[in-house]
Amino acid sequence: MSTAYRTNNILLTMGEDFHYQYAEMWFKNQDKLIKYTNARQSNGSAVNVFYSTPSCYLKALHDADITWPTKSDDFFPYASDPHAFWTGYFTSRPTVKRFERVGNHFLQVCKQLTALAPSKKGHFGPHLNVLREAMGVMQHHDAVTGTEKQHVANDYSRMLHRAIEACGANTQIVLNQIVDPVQKKGYEKKQNHGVKRDFTFEFDTCHLLNISKCEITESKDNFMVTLYNPLAHSGYQYVRLPVSGSKYVVKDYRGIETPSQMVPIPDSVQNLNYRFSNASYEVVFLANELPPLGFKSYYVSRIIESVDDFSKDSNPSVRVQADQPHFGSGWHSEEVTIGNKYLNISFDSNGFLSSIVANGISSRLRQTFVYYEAALGDNKEFSNRSSGAYIFRPNGTEKFVAESVQLRVVKGNLVQEVHQVFNEWISQVVRVYADENHVEFEWLVGDIPIEDGIGKEVVSRFYTAAQSNGVFYTDSNGREMIKRTRNHRDTWDLHLEEPIAGNYYPVTAKIALEDENLRLAVLTDRAQGGSSLEDGALELMVHRRLLHDDAFGVEEALDERAFGRGLVARGKHYVLFGSKKTSNPTLQARERFLQNQVLLPTWIFLSDTSKFKYEDWQKRFTNIYSALSLSLPLNVNLMTFEPWKDNSILVRFEHLLEKGEDQLYSKPVRFNLQDIFRSLAIEEVRETTLAGNQWKEDNKRFKFKPDPAYLQHVTRASLFGKGGPNAAADNGGVPMQSNGDAQQQEEEATESLRNVSNEGYEIVLGPMQIRTFVLQLEFRP
Repeated sequence: MSTAYRTNNILLTMGEDFHYQYAEMWFKNQDKLIKYTNARQSNGSAVNVFYSTPSCYLKALHDADITWPTKSDDFFPYASDPHAFWTGYFTSRPTVKRFERVGNHFLQVCKQLTALAPSKKGHFGPHLNVLREAMGVMQHHDAVTGTEKQHVANDYSRMLHRAIEACGANTQIVLNQIVDPVQKKGYEKKQNHGVKRDFTFEFDTCHLLNISKCEITESKDNFMVTLYNPLAHSGYQYVRLPVSGSKYVVKDYRGIETPSQMVPIPDSVQNLNYRFSNASYEVVFLANELPPLGFKSYYVSRIIESVDDFSKDSNPSVRVQADQPHFGSGWHSEEVTIGNKYLNISFDSNGFLSSIVANGISSRLRQTFVYYEAALGDNKEFSNRSSGAYIFRPNGTEKFVAESVQLRVVKGNLVQEVHQVFNEWISQVVRVYADENHVEFEWLVGDIPIEDGIGKEVVSRFYTAAQSNGVFYTDSNGREMIKRTRNHRDTWDLHLEEPIAGNYYPVTAKIALEDENLRLAVLTDRAQGGSSLEDGALELMVHRRLLHDDAFGVEEALDERAFGRGLVARGKHYVLFGSKKTSNPTLQARERFLQNQVLLPTWIFLSDTSKFKYEDWQKRFTNIYSALSLSLPLNVNLMTFEPWKDNSILVRFEHLLEKGEDQLYSKPVRFNLQDIFRSLAIEEVRETTLAGNQWKEDNKRFKFKPDPAYLQHVTRASLFGKGGPNAAADNGGVPMQSNGDAQQQEEEATESLRNVSNEGYEIVLGPMQIRTFVLQLEFRP
């Protein structure tokens, strides 16, 4: 055993899943093991055993003062035997994975608004902590992974829903305080006297917008849409709301009517057996100039100009017929093209996406759905492993779900979309918004049929003409992109018994491939498993329904059901595709910016405004607000903005790009905190460690020595980039030095990026860097 370790410090780990639950017995036995092992030292044994901790072990390794190998790849995908690749849980329970992402979205919104509350009296802290704790539980390795029993998954969802509702009390209070100044005074007075609060606006959330259902927008003739932007950049968003009328007017706070479009809800969504809604259309409008870390409200009114209009609105079948001239509502059997000034996508006569024209360059782009039949076995031998919650093990190659696809086309001034029906349980909307440079794919899968007794694992697959040579890229927790090579591992020779599952990787944000000319990237709205099983092709698993357990602890099949039937899942993929040579910013930079918008789009709050005419609403209330004086630079994200202790705020800033992704946006960036947060009255700024649990000046980190071969590689790659020493010198770089000098200079350069001037409050971020600060605010009673 000692031959596997570089020093004489040997780590003996103790513990196992489902074991060691009787702690007293195990510690007594370990005490005996330590006692009798050490007693052998009197007979010449060199082994000394004692209880330790990871930090103590790490210190012992550092004190050995030797060099160490450096691993730059990761451990995915891992397997516990030749037929058991743990790549199924990358996709298991897709709706739980999506709900976790929604929970994080609202947690950031609730943190920010709680920190910005004009009056912080009341139960703000407890309400926020409920959601913090629920999201902490959701990170458990048997929660978001989908490897829990069904009743446990149900409990996680119940807990997260209640936590979101609890934190919704905070957002309702804060938004009312900001929107209506009278509310702030009234709130403080009622808090002091224990009087029940009566708010001006509900600021409700419609949690069923993903199936086009919302009580307020469907039942009210006048309602307010408040779009809260949690990003520190001004932005825009296309808003879609289900409505029961046929004509609506959308106005902003300046009295300007915002263009809108009525879009039919896909039949497959309307026909969901658990969707109880009168809406057959969505009103779509573009919300522009959304302030950073703030909100903008719109007043939406239903227009009924005549008795005929009322009768149309009351009869959905008549309404569809009346609006038909505006849409290509029939099923198409010929080639179809939709697009905008940036891109056009075409569908062939069989209904499949076939090509794309982006920035004037035409290329092949095909998308379809396939599924793998799940392997079935008794799990007693490796070769008899079943596919399950943990394990992805297909029984053979993919099977295509359709030879032709039904199409319906919708074209308008804001969005053009194609509604596809692949079969009875798979459909999709492919849409292109005006002025967007990406394509949105909104898939609907389920319930997956199991009448044949075979589990199925459903995949969305994209084909291009790119010569990718077996190479593709997946994100690491939404940050660095990691190079993946099909049928290859960087640190050992690979032989695969499972060539499909053994090439699947976790995709939490993005998967991409490229060649010298073309690049394809697909962004996800939740964690999924993905791969490139042939050159030029990417696939993402979107749903799985299995009939047997894989014998790794769940002890029940991953057969999710809802409302008496197999679970239906709906989600989105965002596709960017184009030439690498004609894009400025680069495609990678555009992907990074879109990725941020996908993770934290505006949060939609809705309120009934029946008791306010537009003119009263416009004059009386604050309908646009920002906590920032300026937007952050485009390549900087405000990762955290939350209330801390003693009248302070915890903030984190991250540089969004890696080195070399863009000539401009990959550079270090500098900004001034006081310029950004002028309204906060900052008294002091102190930097902490990443976790915010220690002042940075108190943190003493070990510096380990890498093996010489790695040190030389890192010195050249990080200091001089891909162009070599001369290229770096031309751009303000430094000449080549000895390994020791170069390492010292690299450390000093890194430290310089961490400095913050207490006088100017200036912060510098290098590529991919995250920095954490506590902003101490002036006390204001």
